[in-house]
Amino acid sequence: MTVQDEAAPAESAAPAPQPAPTGRAVLMTWLRRALLVLVLAAAGWALYSHWDGVSKTLVTVPWHSTVLSQLAVVLGIAAGTLGWQTIVDGLGKPIGALRGAQIMLVGSLGKYVPGSVWAYLLQMELGRQAGLPRARVFTATLINLGVGVVASLLLGVLALPVMLSSTPGLMWLYLALPVGLIALHPKVLTWGASFVLKVLKKAPLDHVLPWSTVGRSLGYALLSYVLFGVHLWLLSISSGPVSVRVLLLCAGAVAIGMTVGLIAFILPSGAGVRELVLVSALSTTMPVEQALAFTLVSRLMFTVADIAMAGGAAGLARWKMSKTTPVNA
Repeated sequence: MTVQDEAAPAESAAPAPQPAPTGRAVLMTWLRRALLVLVLAAAGWALYSHWDGVSKTLVTVPWHSTVLSQLAVVLGIAAGTLGWQTIVDGLGKPIGALRGAQIMLVGSLGKYVPGSVWAYLLQMELGRQAGLPRARVFTATLINLGVGVVASLLLGVLALPVMLSSTPGLMWLYLALPVGLIALHPKVLTWGASFVLKVLKKAPLDHVLPWSTVGRSLGYALLSYVLFGVHLWLLSISSGPVSVRVLLLCAGAVAIGMTVGLIAFILPSGAGVRELVLVSALSTTMPVEQALAFTLVSRLMFTVADIAMAGGAAGLARWKMSKTTPVNA
């Protein structure tokens, strides 16, 4: 039985009693909480220290820049969702845009819980409820994660000149780029996914992922990061001249920042880590108070977009289900 053919059970069995958490699990939970408190405290102190400049910057952002910037975030998240669904469809029977959006967007809310692994677990559970095998959802998410990292490093080249001077410690990330590019070859990618499935005692993929699937998913990932860069750029030009250089910097910095935030999975949605990268990059072109203000607004806009799009996707999926389910079923 392959990942594609494995059928999800029609009805969930009664849940087995959960074992009591071990001492190590309890310790790790408290360590994550303590780290989150430290990050929030540091962010709060930075905001307090620069509040005069931050508040003055926030009131200068025109409403139309805010609206367009928020729209860019929404479109970027939509592009990322299409990239994930491209891989899911490449692994088996297409699942449909609404169902795919529901699984991806609602599941992604798990990243706001400390330890971003919850997002992937939630996606697998939502996929199972939609009739997809967990292994297929997990494989698609794993491949999408790798494609996203390669895309972020490729686009991050735009910010390299600035990063080399502001945050040189991040350059070690580019040691992974040659390996990532090789891993994107369909045969290598399929072998890697099958190996992970074998470790999980699941059947391997029964076909090599086509170039079209890999290419489209990479294209969607690049488009997503570009749109996120446009989002930050639209905020930044509200207090300065329109500059293509700043646009390239924003796109590259957002891409690298998200990958660094992904590595810091113990924090909810990479909180604090991504912001550190963005402030470091933006502060090379503007006062640090302005860079901090735009970075904080950016985080808020991403949170609003995540919640709104997840709610919209879930609502549309339920509406479609109600239209296709017989009244007396």
